[in-house]
Amino acid sequence: MLQFITHPSPRFSITEEVRLVLEGGCKWIQLRMKDASYDEMRATALEIIPLCKENDAIMVIDDNVRLTDELRVHGVHLGKNDMPPRQAREELGPHAIIGVTANTAEDILAMRGIDVDYVGLGPFRFTTTKSALSPVIGLDGYRDIMSAIRNAGSELPVVAIGGITLDDIDPLMETGINGVAMSGAIINAPDPKEYTAKVIEALNRYQ
Repeated sequence: MLQFITHPSPRFSITEEVRLVLEGGCKWIQLRMKDASYDEMRATALEIIPLCKENDAIMVIDDNVRLTDELRVHGVHLGKNDMPPRQAREELGPHAIIGVTANTAEDILAMRGIDVDYVGLGPFRFTTTKSALSPVIGLDGYRDIMSAIRNAGSELPVVAIGGITLDDIDPLMETGINGVAMSGAIINAPDPKEYTAKVIEALNRYQ
C-alpha cells in the first residue's frame, strides 16, 4: 500500500498535491505540515477531508492528536518525540489508526503490548523532506530488521519511508515490508498523477 505524505512544494499547494495523488489511485494520505500553526493545518485538513471521502481514501494527520480528534479523521502518525502511542490511543479511542515512527528492530519490538496499527520504518536513504534525520537504514538494514522482528513474533505492518523512488519498490517489497510512504519522488515527478499510478501498479504485484 502507498501512503502519500504531503510536503511543501513550489509547484502545488498541499490540496493540489493530494488531489493529484488521489487521481493517480492513492488511498492513504498523511497530512504533514511541520512548520504550520494549528489553524493553518486545520484549514488545509478541511480542504483535504472531502477529497479523501470522495476517493474512499484513509487520512491520517502527522503529530497532532488534538486535530485528529477534533476533525474525526481516520488517525494520526506519531514520531519518536511526539505523544506516546498509548496516550494517543486513550485520547482517540479504539477505532483510530495510530502509526508510529521507527528506525530499528528494537523500536518496533518496543511496541509490543501497545495498540498501534503500523510502523513507518526509515529512512531508507537520505531525504531532504525531513530534518533531524535518523541513521539511514538501506536495503540490507530493512532485510535484517524485517527478519529480526518477524522471528521475534511481531506481525505489525511495516511501511518503508525516506527517499524512496519507483525503482526502489521491488527490492524493498522483497525484504518483507507491507508498503511504502512517499513524498518528494511523487511531488517532483513531471506528472505526479502518472507517477503515483506507476507506484501503485508496482506495489499491487505484492498484494
